Amino acid sequence: MSFDTFEEIMEYAITKEKEAVEFYENLSEQEAFSGTKDLFKSFALEERGHQKLLENFSAKNFEQYKIKKIPNLKRSDYLIDLEYEPGMEYSDILRLAMKREEKALKLYTDFGNQTEAEDHKKMFEILAQEEAKHKLKFETLLDDYLAEMGD
Repeated sequence: MSFDTFEEIMEYAITKEKEAVEFYENLSEQEAFSGTKDLFKSFALEERGHQKLLENFSAKNFEQYKIKKIPNLKRSDYLIDLEYEPGMEYSDILRLAMKREEKALKLYTDFGNQTEAEDHKKMFEILAQEEAKHKLKFETLLDDYLAEMGD
């Protein structure tokens, strides 16, 4: 996939964030357990925040952010892509979400590597960091869940 302008990149990124919001909102509605519903609602809110950052892009929006190294447990590196199905096992939902976050991380990393503008580069680096945090959260949740289940 190639883009000719920064605006095309932004439109694509906004579309992907909207898809992520919808995905997590749908998961929160499908889940039976309140803790799981709340978890996915919180991710929907975070993705909506990313969407708003992209829609209202300004270098000033990113001045307060600090870039940090987020650990990568690499759990998603060894997973195949899954499609959501109602009634899906919790562990599979975590795997699916983890894989989606991995793709979002790669998308923003790639966009950051393709731009020369420092403010654009910083925005994509920050968004990649946010997606890396999400990926780590799902990796950790999956590890904890599997340990609880005796795996």
